[in-house]
Amino acid sequence: MAAVRLAEGVAQTGCLRAAVIGAGSMGAGIAAQFANAGVSVDLLDIPAPEARNARAEAGIANQIKAGGFMGADPVALVRAGNVEDDLGRLAEADWIIEAVIENLAVKRDLYARIEPLLKPGAVVSSNTSTIPRAALIEGRSPAFAEAFIISHFFNPPRHMALLELVAPAGSSAVGFAAQAGRMALGKTTIACRDTPGFIANRIGCTWMSVAMVEAIRLGVSIEQADAVHQAFGVPRTGVFGLADLVGIDMIPSIWGSLMQALPADDTINRFDLPGLALVQAMIAAGRFGRKAGAGFYRKGADGQMQVIDPATGDYMALTGFGAANLPGGGRDLEALLADQTALGAYARAVLGTVLRYAQDHAEAIADRPADIDVAMELGYAWRRGPFKIRDGLSDAGLAALDAGLTRAPATPGLASAAQDRLARAKARASSITENASAALWDLGDGIACLELRTKMNAIDSGALDMIATTLDCVGGRIRALVIGNHDPRAFSAGANLAAMAALIEAGDWAALEAFVARGQGLYAGLRAAPVPVVAALRGLALGGGCELTLHCSASVAHAEAKLSLPEYAVGLLPAWGGCTRLLARAQAHGDARGELQHAFAALRLKRPADSAREAVALGLLAPDSPVVMHPGDTFDTAVALAESLIAGYAPPAPVSLHTAGAEAADTLLAPLQARHAAGDLSAADLSVAAAIATVLTGGAEATPGAEIDEDAMRVLERAAFMTLARDPLTLARIGHMLRTGKPLGT
Repeated sequence: MAAVRLAEGVAQTGCLRAAVIGAGSMGAGIAAQFANAGVSVDLLDIPAPEARNARAEAGIANQIKAGGFMGADPVALVRAGNVEDDLGRLAEADWIIEAVIENLAVKRDLYARIEPLLKPGAVVSSNTSTIPRAALIEGRSPAFAEAFIISHFFNPPRHMALLELVAPAGSSAVGFAAQAGRMALGKTTIACRDTPGFIANRIGCTWMSVAMVEAIRLGVSIEQADAVHQAFGVPRTGVFGLADLVGIDMIPSIWGSLMQALPADDTINRFDLPGLALVQAMIAAGRFGRKAGAGFYRKGADGQMQVIDPATGDYMALTGFGAANLPGGGRDLEALLADQTALGAYARAVLGTVLRYAQDHAEAIADRPADIDVAMELGYAWRRGPFKIRDGLSDAGLAALDAGLTRAPATPGLASAAQDRLARAKARASSITENASAALWDLGDGIACLELRTKMNAIDSGALDMIATTLDCVGGRIRALVIGNHDPRAFSAGANLAAMAALIEAGDWAALEAFVARGQGLYAGLRAAPVPVVAALRGLALGGGCELTLHCSASVAHAEAKLSLPEYAVGLLPAWGGCTRLLARAQAHGDARGELQHAFAALRLKRPADSAREAVALGLLAPDSPVVMHPGDTFDTAVALAESLIAGYAPPAPVSLHTAGAEAADTLLAPLQARHAAGDLSAADLSVAAAIATVLTGGAEATPGAEIDEDAMRVLERAAFMTLARDPLTLARIGHMLRTGKPLGT
């Protein structure tokens, strides 16, 4: 992977080259995800008359546009081709994935052409979700059958974590696909029975049929129905909102094929979604959902959202009904189930039917009920799967469903079999010390973990207290430290912005400067610690959270980690050593002029880096940082890296930075001054940029070519931060960010 060191596990899977046949959104997306992992991949489609590889090239272009690639570098790993001129390339592939149309004859013909090219040990899989494996391999040799599995991805492949696998018990091919699926593609893999719809679509499509048909039957409005599902936590879009996302025009084909494959008395056939008059009318009118700009919801001419009236087919303004308007306020599921209005009746009808369906068919479709929970959580964005919902209900709640559910013992989820070192430490309750903001855990073997646990893991005074305590503990029996947590949203969203705003509003400048100075000192202390310190990055690492990683000995990042120093967006600059460390990293890897430009650009971003790869390009991650594709592998990979650094570890020596002086600062600012003169940049943004430029170039009085140590750079950071904090607009910007999550237009 160019500029990014993937964890060695990717290579250990043995998947060094892949091939995908079918360059639609799914096939091209799968190819892009292989490339994101550093795996070279051929993307083939049928030849086009105007240019033989045009369809595959269009698939690549569509993935670039849709964000399927983690930056520009992986694109070069996808080689376009066609199935007439380039089929011979399949002989190089370790994994060949067929993602063509759901036509059995087309697939069988393709397999007949693939079989002579298949190298020993290679795996062939189909991305089908409707055709049985036995039908697909009919007429093929035993060797081909042994190499063949079904690998059902979910769209978009970069972001949807679920991969369902279908193969005979003990298949070596499915073992390879499960390992490569996790380590190279970042997927959670589930073994499925070879039954229609496998797990997620079998339960998910049935749920959507029941939910939409019952809403119409009971006279529950679309807004009310979606609010009920938000209260269920399945998912935040609600069921009608999800149908808009899937595409209403897809209902006849997706639901129709599943209904045809299942018995006439199956629940999905009793709740005939394709036959629903409203669905048929919407398809006839071209109201296909989001892609058509109109579905169950649409944006009106005035820019306001509207919802369709099932009775008339006309759109009307949203009423604003949401989960908070439900019995129990959307937070008490039992209160909703006990409600005697149409809302309660709808909740009982849908949840009772779906939970009963999952229970009745669990043994036929999955190895264990926990697999169904995982499939629905990852494939359909349910907050909790059906069995977790069931096990969370009281006897009264179960009785309210009136569905005859029995209380089977809870089945451990998949995570219990694959707990990382932090999860095991927490299960043992082996904390060394803790407070409300953070904890220090003993992971065993001389490794400790500093876990932040505030909202979005923001760094407040309590977190700083725990960092100070941690620094007192390291050395001796603690031979290495990992900083990380299990929150998929954030490693750390940065310093507690609300607390800083309160100090600014109160004019308590001494307390604010003390907070900044303390963070600077503690972060510098982590960098100078006598033991290796490794950050385990998942989700967001913003501002002070990103600065924390910049002071660690090393970082391990999930491929989708999003790093940034966004203080510029609220009228500030990074003052916990962020400017200093970013400049030091740039000077270590760039030319004298380019290093300044590089650091200056990274300090003015208003959005996070979109992936670990982009973070490396910005200098926010070191080029040798291991990157893992599956988020569940992040923490233990960080532990392994920390252990590997123990022997002979010595903290890095302080560095001297080169000062560039006021003239260089003027050079950095010249393009921005031109934008300001053209009305494209506010005076406020230009002022913040000027402060950043002054710090990066060593201060207003700096002599070009002189040296400045890190302590002096931190003094510059702190002084510039305090000056910017006193600007009245800064408080307004912080307040707007806290209220809306977006920068204030200046």
